Amino acid sequence: MTDLLIDYYLWIKAMHVMSVLAWMAGLFYLPRLYVYHVEGLKKQGVVPGSEMDLLFRHQERLLMKAIMQPAMISSWLFGLMLVFTPGIVDWEMTWSWAKAAAVIGMTGYHFYLEVARKRFAAEENRLTGRQWRMLNELPTLFMIVIVISVIVKY
Repeated sequence: MTDLLIDYYLWIKAMHVMSVLAWMAGLFYLPRLYVYHVEGLKKQGVVPGSEMDLLFRHQERLLMKAIMQPAMISSWLFGLMLVFTPGIVDWEMTWSWAKAAAVIGMTGYHFYLEVARKRFAAEENRLTGRQWRMLNELPTLFMIVIVISVIVKY
């Protein structure tokens, strides 16, 4: 098995990077949709259950189910394949643990967004547009930790 991982290392790495890019795009865009959803409902007088509300719900669901979840799963799959490739990850170095913690945090954030999506669908959103804007910065912080960890390997 390890020979297979070594032989296909660059392909696995490429698939991991593409998966992470798709996942990150969703992590950045979904909270922005939530901002528009909240502000559209308040400022534009959009009524819950209206065509606009249903359009937002549909977009949010498709983004999560068709892009974000498959991208997260493939990111984890290819990432774990890289972890098990001999000589790639040194668990005695800080960078490995920093990246692992950031990836786990990003995964938790992903699941939080899914819970929020279900709250929007049930008309139970509790956050303002401003709060969603602030939460939208979390993936950037995770990305900074991950990229610096992997590139600089401190």
